[in-house]
Amino acid sequence: MSSVNEVTLIGRLTRDPETKETAGGTLARIGLATNETWTDRNGQRQEKTEYHNITAFGKTAELCAQYLSTGRQVYIKGKLETRTYQDRDGVERKSTEIKANQVVFLSGGENRQQGGYNNAPRQQQASGGGWNNNRGGGNGWNNNSGNNDPIPF
Repeated sequence: MSSVNEVTLIGRLTRDPETKETAGGTLARIGLATNETWTDRNGQRQEKTEYHNITAFGKTAELCAQYLSTGRQVYIKGKLETRTYQDRDGVERKSTEIKANQVVFLSGGENRQQGGYNNAPRQQQASGGGWNNNRGGGNGWNNNSGNNDPIPF
């Protein structure tokens, strides 16, 4: 049996994307927060926030750097990847990140325009295939397989 390494998140950026040029092209590092809320046994509302480190490459990274900012809501699909590096003191560290292969811009953040906030939804996609934001009807999923089944697997 094969294994699956797939992550799907919808959350808000915790900071503006950080970009750098590498030999392989543009790299963008994105901080994302996701929230979970529930009611406990005592009827009290509880909330938990998880923070995720996202890495995007190439054209996806360029578009993220151009259009994303703190507070923007995004849909991210990718895979978990653990990398090993040495910190400033020479100690070997490990970091688990999400390597994004698809980023969809869902809503505005706190971008100021002409003295006000522009929070109008702006849906754009930073990669090809996959999620289509319901731009043309349907259920939002376009798996390009010729199958009209709404389940993407």
